[in-house]
Amino acid sequence: MNLLRLIPVILSMLLLAAHFYRAGYLILVIAMLLGPLVLFICKPWTARVIQVVLVLGGIEWIRTLINLATIRQSVGAPWERLALILCGVALFTIASALVFSLRSLKKRYGIG
Repeated sequence: MNLLRLIPVILSMLLLAAHFYRAGYLILVIAMLLGPLVLFICKPWTARVIQVVLVLGGIEWIRTLINLATIRQSVGAPWERLALILCGVALFTIASALVFSLRSLKKRYGIG
């Protein structure tokens, strides 16, 4: 049952892996792909590290949004849909860090 609760975390890390792959950052791709495997280690630090990674990932999506929207605006291309999609992805990624506040996951990882 906890695996279902961790699906947003896993999906967020896979999206970040795809993003970094497209950008050519293979070390970050490997780190994002190994991230879900770290979830099998049931220690408090595991949850905290994943939470930090997800928040930093959300910040990366916002940075990407700013860069791409600026480029599109400078060439006169539409940018609003891009902004909505990347804002949604950023919020989803940051919100994924909140799954560790669920009672069952707190118990699993020994948080609080």
